[in-house]
Amino acid sequence: MLNVGKIEEGFVLDHIKAGKSMDIYEHLQLGKLDCTVAIIKNARSEKMGKKDILKVECDINQLDLDVLAFIDHNITVNVIKDGEIVDKKELVLPKMIKNVIRCRNPRCITSIEQELPHIFVLADEEKEIYRCKYCEEKASPVFK
Repeated sequence: MLNVGKIEEGFVLDHIKAGKSMDIYEHLQLGKLDCTVAIIKNARSEKMGKKDILKVECDINQLDLDVLAFIDHNITVNVIKDGEIVDKKELVLPKMIKNVIRCRNPRCITSIEQELPHIFVLADEEKEIYRCKYCEEKASPVFK
């Protein structure tokens, strides 16, 4: 049995789809933070069969919850203080995301004006569809 020690202060991302923890690590840019990160892949889970877990020892404010919710709003975010869970953050789909994904429409203004931010707006919450703010191109999912 694998034993990964508890963290004193930070957060634990639980219920990540199996095999997707490295994608989340990249999208959240955790490699740029000066903190300890433990990645647990393919852990046994009664609820999911297999799951990934990320343990990050740093201030929760360094985590962009909107990016995480866009990637997968079913992930559980446990906030840890003094080695104990003090809060569970519920993720909701953000109404707008900025510079997380790029518009793939070659005619979009973002293809011509390189300095413009790539902004996507939640068009259909039920179907989790985002569209480019400028050209209304449907966003491709990060991973689903």
